Formats: sequence, structure tokens, C-alpha cells
Amino acid sequence: MVAAARAALQLTVVALVIAAVLPSDALSFVFVGGMLVAAAVTSAQRIVGWRSAPWAGLAVATGAVPVLTLILASGAVPFSGPAIVATSGIVIGGAMTACGQAGRRARDELRARAGEFEAALALGFDRRAAGLEIARPSAAQALFPPLDQTRTVGLVTLPGAFIGVLLGGGSAAEAASAQILVLFGLLAAEIVAVAVTLELVVRNRFAVRTANAGT
Repeated sequence: MVAAARAALQLTVVALVIAAVLPSDALSFVFVGGMLVAAAVTSAQRIVGWRSAPWAGLAVATGAVPVLTLILASGAVPFSGPAIVATSGIVIGGAMTACGQAGRRARDELRARAGEFEAALALGFDRRAAGLEIARPSAAQALFPPLDQTRTVGLVTLPGAFIGVLLGGGSAAEAASAQILVLFGLLAAEIVAVAVTLELVVRNRFAVRTANAGT
């Protein structure tokens, strides 16, 4: 109930803000910057706490910014306020979720398997390699939802971009093209965000601590 009430309030406020910024491309990019900040804080809180938001923001931005740059620079979507905000929201939101899930899973795995981490060090692994060996499989599970969504699109679900184009008067072919672009871009952003998050976790940027190793 709290989440639902918060969502209703946020959407009401954001709708008013978006109505003001959409006519201006520059203000739209400022709004996207706010999205990145909110995504960084949210992901960091899922992993270890808001103080690690700069590192979470790095992971989210590394995944989302190249994808958004390519989409906008290629002309695949119109370079306008509505398109910038809508596309950025989808891609940044996906990267945020992937970052938070991957970081939390990797952190928990390192804590639970501290003995194996020590054993890997004893076998000659450096700290990064030992951390990756233990945490990579669990962190990769953060990609299961977007992979399942991509595999079953059109069979199980009709995602928002597809429905949005249809409701906006576009043809089914245009809707499918838009959805393919969004899905591929979203998946690419999430893959990069997970990889960067995992790297940051094993390098101790999220203050992960095992029982004995300080990792």
C-alpha cells in the first residue's frame, strides 16, 4: 500500500514536471540527469546503502548512456523531448534494476562463501579473480528477467513500447520495430550494468566484507 501510494504521488508530480520540460530538449536532458541520480541512489540502497550511490551511478550510466547515445544519434527515435524522456526512462530503469539485483546477489554470495574465497586465495588466485569466480554466477541471475522478457515478447507479453505505438496510431509493423529497438537496447544496457556492478563489487567499491578476507 505504501509503494502504491508513493507511486501515485510521484507520478502526479512527475506528470506536472514532464509537462513543463518536454517542450525543451535541454530541459529534457536535465530531467534525464535527475533520472540517473534517482537510479543511482535506488540501486545503491538495494546493494549496501545510499553512500555508495556514486559507484552504483557509474554502473547504471555505463550501461545506459552509450545505448541512449546510439539510439538518439542514429535517428532511430525522434530527437525531441518526449522521445528523449520516454526512451531514457525505459533504459535507465532497466539498468537500475539490473545493477541493484546483481550487486546484492554478488555481495550476499561473497559473504556466504567466505571460506571458498579464502581457499581460492590459497590456491594462488588474486582477490579480483577469486571474487569473480564466486560471485559471477549469482550476479548473472539478475539478467534472467530481461532475457525471459526478450525470449517471450509477443508470446506472453506485449510490452509498453509496442502498445504505446499502437495506441498512438502507428501500424503493427512500426510498433514491432520500436519494441525491438527498445528490447535490444535495454538488454545491452542491463548486460553492461551487471558486468560493471560485478567488477565494482569484487574490487570492494560497495564495502563488501567477507568474514576474514575484507572483501
